[in-house]
Amino acid sequence: MQRLLGCLMAGAAMSSVLAFSGQAVAADDSACVSSPNQALTFCVQTGADGAHYVVSRNGQPLIAPSALGLTLRDRSTTPVNRIVRVTRDSKDATWEQPWGEQRVIRDHHNEARVSLAGRRGATPYDLVVRVFDDGFGFRYDYKSLGAQEAVAITDEATQFNLIGSYDAWWYPARGPERDEYLYQKSPLNEVGLAETPFTLEGAGGTYLSIHEAALTQYASMNLKRTGENQFKADLMPWSDGTLVYRTGPFETPWRMVLVGDSPAALADSRIELNLNEPNKLGDISWFQPGKYVGVWWEMHLNKSTWGSGEMHGANNANVRRYIDFAAANGFNGVLVEGWNLGWDGDWVANGDKFNFTQSYPDFDLPGLAAYAQSKGTNIIGHHETGGAVPNYEAQMEAGYDLYQSVGVHVIKTGYVRPSGTIVRGFNADGTPQHEWFAGQYRVEHELRAALEAAQRNIALNAHEPVKDTGMRRTYPTMISREGARGQEFNAWGRPTNPPEHVTILPFTRMLAGPMDYTPGIFDLTFGKTDVNERVQSTLATQLALYVVLYSPVQMAADLPENYAKHSDAFQFILDVPTDWETTRTLDSKIGDYTVIARQQRGGSDWFLGAVTDEQARTLPVKLDFLDPAKRYEAQIYRDAPGADYLTNPYAFETARQIVTSHDVLNVAMGPGGGQAIRFRALNE
Repeated sequence: MQRLLGCLMAGAAMSSVLAFSGQAVAADDSACVSSPNQALTFCVQTGADGAHYVVSRNGQPLIAPSALGLTLRDRSTTPVNRIVRVTRDSKDATWEQPWGEQRVIRDHHNEARVSLAGRRGATPYDLVVRVFDDGFGFRYDYKSLGAQEAVAITDEATQFNLIGSYDAWWYPARGPERDEYLYQKSPLNEVGLAETPFTLEGAGGTYLSIHEAALTQYASMNLKRTGENQFKADLMPWSDGTLVYRTGPFETPWRMVLVGDSPAALADSRIELNLNEPNKLGDISWFQPGKYVGVWWEMHLNKSTWGSGEMHGANNANVRRYIDFAAANGFNGVLVEGWNLGWDGDWVANGDKFNFTQSYPDFDLPGLAAYAQSKGTNIIGHHETGGAVPNYEAQMEAGYDLYQSVGVHVIKTGYVRPSGTIVRGFNADGTPQHEWFAGQYRVEHELRAALEAAQRNIALNAHEPVKDTGMRRTYPTMISREGARGQEFNAWGRPTNPPEHVTILPFTRMLAGPMDYTPGIFDLTFGKTDVNERVQSTLATQLALYVVLYSPVQMAADLPENYAKHSDAFQFILDVPTDWETTRTLDSKIGDYTVIARQQRGGSDWFLGAVTDEQARTLPVKLDFLDPAKRYEAQIYRDAPGADYLTNPYAFETARQIVTSHDVLNVAMGPGGGQAIRFRALNE
């Protein structure tokens, strides 16, 4: 192995037999690339059975020989087993996000483009590999295909054969509820079919997360365990069984692995964004990150309805009430769900009845939009599709035109339908073509929707989405997504989200990108006595989530009257920004607790969020992230003594003290509790 690594770091190709953790692979050729700090090395090797890759870290094997390549229908199955060329490159540059959890991002990697070929008609391809200090990505480039040459992918061979003992944080893929499941922790070899990001905690202190980047014109990747410590790419197929249809030449999404010595190393990695292409939309300054309220939570509590009638929530008077509340508190958006025709009856089963230009009679879109703008805020649009994609696409442009005409700049979309039942069309025999929620059909639809909306200066916040893969770098108007169990499950989920859920999300779902979790529920029980039927947190936890779970659009999700009852806690929601200069994960143990600090973009203030599971904790937090030349007032929002999500969730207090970067704060949290802090820079 040392011989191979030494050759690789020199950028050479060689002929050898590679012994790797007890496995031997006869290699005719090999080529390697190492990370800038030389800690990670990725090697491509070929043998009689095709191409494989191996990865080592600090001289120790991390990933055993793992298969590469695609199977194309009606093409030669002759192995691609010769390296014909290796082209190398490196990059160390910075770029700036128009909005994000970190303004300036460094892209520092070494790259190898390994051109692979075979004999007797094998379809050649390039494997493009980028290795960073904290992980790597690789993709297939079928540049040899002719322009518009049609191909059908029937298998992707990509493997991840892991070395060592790991526990996995995961949930089963292809479930009817899409990505809306609670995470479970289990030994790696008890995993079946998992969604990504797929996060692993090693017995030796190594953390990995397997995901993908730049998912476009392709099917979403799940991971299927095929043997001990062995996983294979499992793509969501079309209804006819084909995985992906493409025309040449084409590139696949990146297969990406984050590597670190702590959960924080995963959370603070920016590899996913760096593997995406730069902004293709140009100036999007018309979109401003911010906070919003809306006619939403009241429907989940059955205080009003999406459908028409006496309890219809999206009526003019009720919407004006929310607009007045938003304007009085500096929120820049008011979401209104249930405004358009189609909500009556079983709308999940009948999404093709939705109309995206016709409102219910008691909702005046132009008048309410003008009223909101006169108050210094805006309507946030809503397009629930019920998963009826053809119906939506037939009306999409007209729906966006309508919103553009009244000055709406953000739309929340929804695709509530069981995965695997999206009807694309019908076969010749009249049977429906049922598609997966994250197959190529939906992947292409979501980008098409984003581009149409962007042409009208409209950004999209997608619920029930295809998972995020960093596409927000290339298309910054794809501002946020749901894609996990959010706050709505705390209204009607059985059980509701347990306290540990929000300590897991930063190291699983949040590795994919921003999440519209909709925090800020202050009426934690809403008349429920069973903890499994209400919000399982303390009041302070709800504040901490504004920092812990990043999104450029954050909802103050509760009813306006509930904020009036807790004005001291509500102040933090008023103060916390949604756009950041930088982010640091300070302390964490997946499933137990996390502490995250973020600096306000364009300002000196820092904000900290800490959450714990069902166990009370006191964590010493070093404040060395603060500017050493400044003094700060720490405005602390915390669990009061005796706070407990089970018995005393409203026990809450505030405190203030002067701190510097040399100080250590003891952050105390009750069971299911949290703490939120604003560090206000003092002008001295």
